[in-house]
Order: sequence, then C-alpha cells, then structure tokens
Amino acid sequence: MNWMIATGAINGALAVMAGAFGAHGLKAKLTPELLATWNTGAEYHMYHALALVLAGIIAGAQPAGAVNTAGVALTVGIVLFSGSLYLLALTGVKTLGAITPVGGVAFIVGWLALAYAALKG
Repeated sequence: MNWMIATGAINGALAVMAGAFGAHGLKAKLTPELLATWNTGAEYHMYHALALVLAGIIAGAQPAGAVNTAGVALTVGIVLFSGSLYLLALTGVKTLGAITPVGGVAFIVGWLALAYAALKG
C-alpha cells in the first residue's frame, strides 16, 4: 500500500513544518495556551504520520481490508484532530474544538484496525 507510505511521509514533513512554524513563527503571536494547542496538533500529527508509514509497511504482508481501514482512519484523524487544533490555535474559535474528538475517535479506529490486521495475519 504505497499510498499509505507516501501519505505518511508527506504528513511527516507537514508535521515538522507545523512544529517549526509554531516554534518560530507563532511563538510571539499566540498566547501560551493557544501555542500549546498548536503544539499538540503537531505532536499528534507526527505520531500518526509515522503510524501511516507503519500501516503501509504492514500492508505489504497483510490482507488489505483492515490495514486499508487503518490507513484511511489515521488520515481522517490527522485532518480532523490536528487540523481542528491548528485552526483553533490560529483563529481562537473555541467551537472548532468540537471537531477534535471526532479526529481522536478516528485515530483510535485506525490503531484498533492495525491491531486487528496484525492479529489476523
């Protein structure tokens, strides 16, 4: 599943950029609370980018079903969880925080699908 490895690698690069932007471009512009929100988004972004790469590697040896589900769920989680935190930090619109748990659930689904694929194989 090369799409998972490529998506994970691109997201890894984006997570590094987000972390650097937070540390150097936003440090003086955001409150400490909003900067911490940004950093949480970048941290989880990187963790799950790496998980996508791992899922892609596992996909080479496992049936595609559960691993594919894991890849999709992890990607959706990155967009919803990290994306909502980035937007919340930049805009201060607290209602965006309501999207974050949906992304968290997607992360959980991704990890559980990956576990299922490993146990099934």
